[in-house]
Amino acid sequence: MSFVMKYLKLIIQARQADTRSPSSATNATPALEQSSRLTLQQVSRSRLAEHSTDAHAAYQFIHDALELESRPNMNMASYVHTWMEPEADRLIMENINKNLCDQGEYPVTAEIHRRCISIIGDLWNSNDAVGSSTVGSSEAIHLGGLAMKKRWQQKRMAEGKDTSRPNIVMGHNAQAALEKFACYFDVECRLIPVSLESHYCLDVKKAAEACDENTIGVYVILGSLFTGHFEDVHGMSDELDRIEEEKGWNIPIHVDAASGGFIAPFMFPDLKWGFELDRVKSINASGHKFGLTYAGIGWILWRSDEYLPKELVFTIDYMGAEVQTSYTLNFSRPACFMIGQYYNFLRHGREGYTSIMQKNFANSRTLSLALEESGYFDVMSDIHRPKGVYMSIRNPKAVRENDTEYNPGSPCVAFKLTDKFRTENPHVKQSDVPKLLHTRGWVVPNYALPPAQELTEVMRIVLPP
Repeated sequence: MSFVMKYLKLIIQARQADTRSPSSATNATPALEQSSRLTLQQVSRSRLAEHSTDAHAAYQFIHDALELESRPNMNMASYVHTWMEPEADRLIMENINKNLCDQGEYPVTAEIHRRCISIIGDLWNSNDAVGSSTVGSSEAIHLGGLAMKKRWQQKRMAEGKDTSRPNIVMGHNAQAALEKFACYFDVECRLIPVSLESHYCLDVKKAAEACDENTIGVYVILGSLFTGHFEDVHGMSDELDRIEEEKGWNIPIHVDAASGGFIAPFMFPDLKWGFELDRVKSINASGHKFGLTYAGIGWILWRSDEYLPKELVFTIDYMGAEVQTSYTLNFSRPACFMIGQYYNFLRHGREGYTSIMQKNFANSRTLSLALEESGYFDVMSDIHRPKGVYMSIRNPKAVRENDTEYNPGSPCVAFKLTDKFRTENPHVKQSDVPKLLHTRGWVVPNYALPPAQELTEVMRIVLPP
């Protein structure tokens, strides 16, 4: 007993002597006061501070700085989802320290991951799909492109042909991640100019003309970043079928369904864009867009393991568990957002997702009609117009009828000031509109359309569900 008492006494003395302890008197300053002192004394923008500080003060300092930012639920610029139900938040926080790559240590998490792949494959019309979650669609796009490049190289080498000049075809409206793939992995990027007639996205006829024997594939976008239009996956597939019949070039399609992958199955179930088309070999989507999860989760699926080259699959056996496979660019990554995705699948089901998307599109169409009826704006997106009626048609008819079949697309509203308004008010700049909205806390972007249409500037509002 005397030994124990002496040991406890030593511990108490050591703690009292440690003046650097966060619990010591010098660091017991109230958080607000300590936060002010931090600003002047301890915060360095380029070096780690010499001393520790109180946890509450550190929190308050960062919290106060972040309060100056825009509020996520007033950010109409981004496609990224910003709200989940409290139950989902709880699951995410309960699992925020789990590493998704540790499949042996977290077998239930691994099983949930497999279920998500199966669910998404079914949504995209494949019973044999293989795939993985990713940090986002950017990683997924790179993996889809890499698979196409590897398969093209294998085929060329088997035929004894040159493999040094691969190219990939996409519209000039492609999001930066698609161009990054070409840049990072040494593939020539063939960008197809957009036009009013092509709805500011990929012209499938011109894309077909750009293909040759070195084309590893075509990126087709289901939900253009600029105006929300769905590109014509079926039409591109038909063009590539024709090319194969005429010239023997078997060119695959990767669908960038970053936003549309969780829209089309519920809002446009008859639209042919997924694995029901033989030409489509891989698809990516962002769970953190219309999959309704927070930022940090994307998905890449191949129609079957035949289209996932074996050299992209790594076998891992050093984690002290069963042999695992990995085919992502990132190894360690959070499991919590994937679990949040599964919560949404379980919580909403087809009925819930369909209801949410219907409300989202109803809001977007109402806003589109209101902007047009104001007389100040032209709406460049077409989701509020009957199927087959586009902005490119003179005096396009917008409708309110409930039974109307509308153009497919993402629920975003792209618009600009009318030419008449600009002529009558030459002192007003379109870029002033987002600035005025920002004074009320709203974030709305103003940007130029892709090359060939870059003289036209548009604003865009992505409405939340």
